[in-house]
Amino acid sequence: MLRSLGQRSVTGSDEDPRVAELRTAVSRLRRELAVHPVEFPDRGIAEDELAALAAMALSGVPEIPRLRRSLLLIAGAIGSVSALASGLAEVRSAVELFGRPPLR
Repeated sequence: MLRSLGQRSVTGSDEDPRVAELRTAVSRLRRELAVHPVEFPDRGIAEDELAALAAMALSGVPEIPRLRRSLLLIAGAIGSVSALASGLAEVRSAVELFGRPPLR
């Protein structure tokens, strides 16, 4: 399946490289959010959705619509916090590696 998408497995592993990228980006943003000193109203939403993304990344290839929904909620929750913009961009890039959701 990975070859048909033009992607390879991580050397010595059967792990999908998109999942590894997602896990890394989510982990980084979770750490950045944890040390961010300023409280903001939707911080809990961002933390919950990042935890959901982390769980999806651990369970294998996540569902694309669910990934995109979590990304939208996270962006809405922390989008105006400029200190977290870089980490959010990395998560967005990782989610985009999975492609577009199927048309209904």
